[in-house]
Amino acid sequence: MKEQSAQSEPVSLADAQPVERDDLSTRCDYRVFLNKKSQAGGNDGFKPIWMPSFLFDFQAYVTDWGLWKGRGAEFLDCGMGKTPMKLVWAENVVRHTNRPVLDLNPLGVVAQTIREAEKFGIDARRSSDGKVPHKGIVSTNYEQLHKFDHNDFAGCMCDESSILKSSDGVLKHRITEFMKHMRYRLLLSATPAPNDYIELGTSSEALGYLGYVDMLNRFFINDQRTVKPMRTRRYAGFTSPQIDGPAIDRQSNKWRFKGHAEEPFWKYICYWSRSARRPADLGPFKNGKFILPKLTERVHMVEAETLPDGMLFPMPAEGWREQRAETRRTIEERCTKVAELCAPYDQNLIFCHLNPEGDTLEKFIPGSVQISGRDSDERKEEVFLAFQRGQIRDLISKPKIAAWGLNFQSCRHVIGFPSHSWEQYRQWVARCHRYGQEREVISDLVTTEGGRAVIENQLRKARQAERMFDRIVANMNQAANAERGGEFAQAEEIPAWL
Repeated sequence: MKEQSAQSEPVSLADAQPVERDDLSTRCDYRVFLNKKSQAGGNDGFKPIWMPSFLFDFQAYVTDWGLWKGRGAEFLDCGMGKTPMKLVWAENVVRHTNRPVLDLNPLGVVAQTIREAEKFGIDARRSSDGKVPHKGIVSTNYEQLHKFDHNDFAGCMCDESSILKSSDGVLKHRITEFMKHMRYRLLLSATPAPNDYIELGTSSEALGYLGYVDMLNRFFINDQRTVKPMRTRRYAGFTSPQIDGPAIDRQSNKWRFKGHAEEPFWKYICYWSRSARRPADLGPFKNGKFILPKLTERVHMVEAETLPDGMLFPMPAEGWREQRAETRRTIEERCTKVAELCAPYDQNLIFCHLNPEGDTLEKFIPGSVQISGRDSDERKEEVFLAFQRGQIRDLISKPKIAAWGLNFQSCRHVIGFPSHSWEQYRQWVARCHRYGQEREVISDLVTTEGGRAVIENQLRKARQAERMFDRIVANMNQAANAERGGEFAQAEEIPAWL
């Protein structure tokens, strides 16, 4: 008891001995403290083991960064070589850990990835049953993820990672839960946040940085001052003077940057991602061959043969119900126009949204091939490969099946029916209009007067998304060029009484 009492006696400041501290150590500790407060994190990766010569200089730079980072995202435009880059990233992780890496892809992209791996001499194999065929790269579809065990892999990559953008989606939660056990993670997408900055929060969460809600609370605010993200449509948007222009409804309930948070937000995003539409966006790189061909976008209005009950002349449809009814009532008229527009071209990539549309198109376009949800993955891959080789002239499908990840640059004409999703349109055009395409690309949209509101909404989203991505590239590269953890202008002074 006496010993305990002696140990508990307080020591006066007068009797305390001064503690000598290394100034350099103090500065380093303080820098670590600041980085921790900024949510910057550190690098969880390693020095690249293998950097092949077939990568372009900017591709090698981004791949090197991704390996050093360990957990990062590469938001590069279509045709910039994300497939060889992810294969090299994964091969380095395999060699470093002697364990396999899981490669998640949209439907139809697995076979394309395997062919690319063979071309570059990288061992990648497919698995659809949850088994791990070798200690290398294992490619599968997102729909097969539930069959795999995270303990079998050292890392995971998500191609077309915009699939994560739905904050409350079942697949998003499944992917995030699976990846959180991985030290090495990679996201790849050309459209990481199609309409709103806040959609980047789902990527941040999947990589193990700030969670979606945490990111909102740190950098954004809404007029209701709540933390209910995306629960109802009133919280589903984001406003910014740079994106929405000067005419902003300040009374809206959309998320907006906190007064001090815009620059820290871009710095935070920059810490775990790289973004570019062309090589020059990444710094001292020349665009070289990476120049997109001309894109001509056309809208064709078809006259409806039947009008809604009580109407004497066609009017834009109001609301979802009227738009849906207009779509179903005008299937034959619109499909006839599509068949007419396809005639002059050697190949046509055609997108529809309804099964009756696909069936009608197949009937109106002789020799065309339709891929739908009822087809097996094997048939989808066979048809996609045949179309890439020019063995099929007209391919008909839905955006959710054929608009993500596939390379159809052999085709220069893409045509479809509009929807409210700008991302779908952006992705299906990019199947043909991408780096590597040598001819002018024609994009046709076919609708009726009743669908004019859908076209206008899509165009509005397109303009907003274009401005937003420009903003992302500008701010992220500005933040990337700023040296993190640079020397302080003035050395710290330690109080004499310490």
